[in-house]
Amino acid sequence: MATVRQFVNSFNRGDKKTAATACADKTYIIDEFPPHEWHGAGACLEWMNAYDANARKTGVTNGKVTLGPVRHIDITGGRAYVVVPANYFYRLKGKPVREIGSMFNVVLQKGATGWRIVAWCWTKR
Repeated sequence: MATVRQFVNSFNRGDKKTAATACADKTYIIDEFPPHEWHGAGACLEWMNAYDANARKTGVTNGKVTLGPVRHIDITGGRAYVVVPANYFYRLKGKPVREIGSMFNVVLQKGATGWRIVAWCWTKR
């Protein structure tokens, strides 16, 4: 979970560089905002840039994610599958919004530099 928390905490701080280091070079991402999927080299940074662009377009500010207790972790060799409830808090055109009960599903792979995210999916409740 350290790598997952690193990604989320870095996102919450707006620290794209540190968030991207939690990801493998080639990552696959599915999320609720257009274009809904990112994949390949640099996908985590591309997702973060798309998030920022979408936030500006829609009036979203102060986006923060909190993780709940881990629901499921499977580790097989150098791969891990993690399911964790997540909440997303933000301001939409100045008004507070709470998205409670989403799920954050993550696949990690262990390599020479430790565990890195190779795929993740956000499922909005």
